Amino acid sequence: MAAVRGIRGAVAAEANTAEAILSATRELLQQMISGNDVKIADIAAIHFSATPDLNAAFPARAARQLGWDTVPLFGHLEMDVPGALPRCIRVLMLVNTELPQEKIKHFYLGETRRLREN
Repeated sequence: MAAVRGIRGAVAAEANTAEAILSATRELLQQMISGNDVKIADIAAIHFSATPDLNAAFPARAARQLGWDTVPLFGHLEMDVPGALPRCIRVLMLVNTELPQEKIKHFYLGETRRLREN
């Protein structure tokens, strides 16, 4: 029986430009679905957050650019914590899957790998 599971991911945009935000987010989303063999129809919803220094584009727009027109998307502003990783986009993808929780692969690209150290 399928369950709703969360797939986490993060990426840092190279700059506060629409191109950098959307490119980084598309790369992350594609790795999250390919790495977990997710079909777009099985995505229940996706939550995006971005640090306050990223305001040139909504990261969720990257999902629309990939053609994910029926997936519910929601954007949040990440807390402005002193010393936090700058230009960071985080994603929580909720999917219907047969995979058990321990088989879900989470993706932290580039410098966001350090977020998994804590």
